[in-house]
Formats: sequence, structure tokens, C-alpha cells
Amino acid sequence: MARTVFCQKLQKEAEGLGFQLYPGEIGEKIFNNISKEAWAQWQHKQTMLINEKHLNMMDLEHRSFLETQMVGFLFEGKDVEIEGYKPV
Repeated sequence: MARTVFCQKLQKEAEGLGFQLYPGEIGEKIFNNISKEAWAQWQHKQTMLINEKHLNMMDLEHRSFLETQMVGFLFEGKDVEIEGYKPV
């Protein structure tokens, strides 16, 4: 049976992640408070950000920027601003 969590992003009970996908304290917080659905939304935004800003995941500053965006999106109700992108 799937694990459910109260998703802080979607503000509803939803299917939780199968395992911790992100390291450390933030990863634990995501695992306990973010649903699969919200994580998928973040993955979509993250891909767009990496592509648009030409982020290099080997660069610590780029990873730090992405982590800040992720926390804002998942826990603080902030949307990810992607230049030139207009939702349809």
C-alpha cells in the first residue's frame, strides 16, 4: 500500500514519495511533507530552470540556487520565475 502524507505544497493528503530522494535535513522534510504529485511539479520546474539558466549541477553555486528555488516552491508557496516562459 502507498504511503500517504499531508502535502504542504498541495495542502491535501496525497501519496508520498517511496523513499527519500534528496539528501540531508531538507530531503527528510520533503520525504515527510511533500507528495509524489508536488515532487513531479518541482521536477518539471527544475528541468526548465536548469535548461533556461544553463545551470551546471557540478557547480556548488548553481546547486545552492536550485535548492533555494526548490524550498521556496515546495514549502513557501513561491512559484519559479522562468524568463520568457508563459504558461498556456
